[in-house]
Amino acid sequence: MALFIPTYFSPISQYSEITNAEELSFEMDDNFQKQSFRNRCYIFNTNGKQLLNIPVKHPISSGRKKTKDTLVENATPWQDQHFKSLKTAYRNSPFFEFYVDDMAPIFEKEYRYLQDVNIDTFLFVSEALQINTHFDKTIAYSTEIENNDFRHLAEVKSQPKKLVDKYIQMFDDKHGFIPNLSILDLLFMEGPNAISFLEE
Repeated sequence: MALFIPTYFSPISQYSEITNAEELSFEMDDNFQKQSFRNRCYIFNTNGKQLLNIPVKHPISSGRKKTKDTLVENATPWQDQHFKSLKTAYRNSPFFEFYVDDMAPIFEKEYRYLQDVNIDTFLFVSEALQINTHFDKTIAYSTEIENNDFRHLAEVKSQPKKLVDKYIQMFDDKHGFIPNLSILDLLFMEGPNAISFLEE
């Protein structure tokens, strides 16, 4: 069983492991970490690497909180901002128009919990990549998983051991190739062929 933390339009490294996993489980009992892929992703725009960050509500107490209990801060129009950023960055990419209508509901639905956003992005990407979307959720935090523990891929500072082959990016002529962006970058550039970059 391969274990992952649900993240926001996950980085390519995470989908590289998800695609090759026979069984998939999502960690539901981890503690929320700031500046992680739990509530952020990176895309490629004309200026280079761009951060898309979901604002979350921080508890008044300084104690730890679980990711599954983390609330989205909807006081700012983050969904409109993210969708506009994606349109600006990728509207001229080969496959953006092919996927945009299926992706749009994620930016229209009102979310309370961050975890629900992340699961919805996973379901969208899984369908787009045509990979097996079946997964289960943990009921307790496990410390005993070894070989198939990919929870570290949710951390921005945790670099993957393997990177996918280079592919053409929208602005690589200007900024060079940027590895391990959000899976959306690969999807909008390669479309159905994206899966071939992820499979071993």
